[in-house]
Amino acid sequence: QVQLVESGGGLVQAGGSLRLSCAASGRPFSRYTMGWFRQAPGKEREFVAAISWSGSSTSSADSVKGRFTISRNGTKNTVYLQMNSLKPEDTAVYYCAAGPGTWPPRVYDYWGQGTQVTVSS
Repeated sequence: QVQLVESGGGLVQAGGSLRLSCAASGRPFSRYTMGWFRQAPGKEREFVAAISWSGSSTSSADSVKGRFTISRNGTKNTVYLQMNSLKPEDTAVYYCAAGPGTWPPRVYDYWGQGTQVTVSS
């Protein structure tokens, strides 16, 4: 099992940037596929981006392509979501998730508590 804690959320104006971090603990995190999801008020949780355990493969939702970038550090204990050119529709609680280190990702077994991202018009 792994434990995930997100940070870096906040309030930003449209067009601005935020960098979310997901700190992981437990084993075997280094071999887990990691993903970011978000949930806006009144909407279902949706996929944002994912990265393979090695960091060599990534995927992202069409809605964030070209604006958001997922990455992980060398020790693979921290995953990031760099969010640029933010839009009001990006407003949501963002969740970090971890699943078995398969690619493409199949399931996510562990979830963080979420961090709020609010983008003003």
